[in-house]
Amino acid sequence: MTARRDGPGVPGQEPRGDETEPTWLASRWARLNGPQRIAGVDLARGLAVLGMFAAHLLWIDDPFDWADAATWVAVVDGRSSILFATLAGVSIGLVTGGRTPLRGDALRTARLRLVVRAVLLWVLGILLILTGVPVYVILPAYAILFLVAIPLTGLGARVLLPLAAVLALVMPFVQVVLDEAALWTTVSGDALSLAIGWHYPFTTWIAFVLAGLGVARAGILRTRVQLWMLGAGSLLALMGYGADAATGANEVTEASSFWGSLWTARPHSTGLLEVVGSGGFALAVLAVCLLACRSALVWLALPLRAVGAMPLTAYTGQIVVWGLIATAVLGDPGDLAGFRDLQPFWPLTLTTIAVCTAWALLVGRGPLEWAFDRSARLVTRRR
Repeated sequence: MTARRDGPGVPGQEPRGDETEPTWLASRWARLNGPQRIAGVDLARGLAVLGMFAAHLLWIDDPFDWADAATWVAVVDGRSSILFATLAGVSIGLVTGGRTPLRGDALRTARLRLVVRAVLLWVLGILLILTGVPVYVILPAYAILFLVAIPLTGLGARVLLPLAAVLALVMPFVQVVLDEAALWTTVSGDALSLAIGWHYPFTTWIAFVLAGLGVARAGILRTRVQLWMLGAGSLLALMGYGADAATGANEVTEASSFWGSLWTARPHSTGLLEVVGSGGFALAVLAVCLLACRSALVWLALPLRAVGAMPLTAYTGQIVVWGLIATAVLGDPGDLAGFRDLQPFWPLTLTTIAVCTAWALLVGRGPLEWAFDRSARLVTRRR
């Protein structure tokens, strides 16, 4: 999904006679920096992708602690993927009308394109799982979240945001029960878990997607909305993480009781405090990125925005390169400890930033983003 919004032009309008055709480089620059893109969304998505790189590739032994700078890298654990899911909702909102939902045939066409993309995401996710690289691939869950959100794309912010809040408060209770099902301890259950991305359970994570969809409907470019996101997100993060620090479960009680599993902010626990705290963190980070891109920082952040403009390509490329290097050097793509010991984070991260920046400025849209969009448009061409 790309952070695009409707431009000011009229479809089919002929250019004025005094307009000159832009050069290739100028057109690529305009694609990345023109009014059809939202720079802050691209920046947030770039941070989310690179945060997942860090969560995959770095040794993170201690939980995040504001008082200990040595633990600050742990901020990426769990929060990056939740930010990614929230941005999925933003993207869905932007391609289905932004502040004003599409209606009629236009909405049906947009929904069908989202279905095609969801199917392609699921297939790509399964292929990445088959590489044997030992990460929980988010794409199958991402695809299911798309499908669950599609019927709600006709709603406005006044419905979506309260609905997201209700789901965020209620579904963690249900999730504890679902996670305890005997199915997950079987071989077939393990395969199903990978196929649906249960490490990122759609049953609860839909709250993050709907929050993103809701802020897109509220008008994500409005200063008032951005400040509201910053304030509300920071408050939710403070409440979730503060409650966990004061009364949260430890590993023993979390594993042995319903309330322990529920009352925790541990990354990837899908506990109530994680959903509240990390969901608020995602909104606050998105708001900071949007506000930052109102200043000259937008140009300093261009390489990160380039990564965020092609997140699917960057995410997929990381796993493919990981598999190839681990197989060549270690003889086993599944050797997580061995691969981390090679210290691959900075080489992969800097290479990804450089390649994405060069591609965006010299070629344009990311190759996988282009292929997915082209496929969706071909399927819906008759409409």
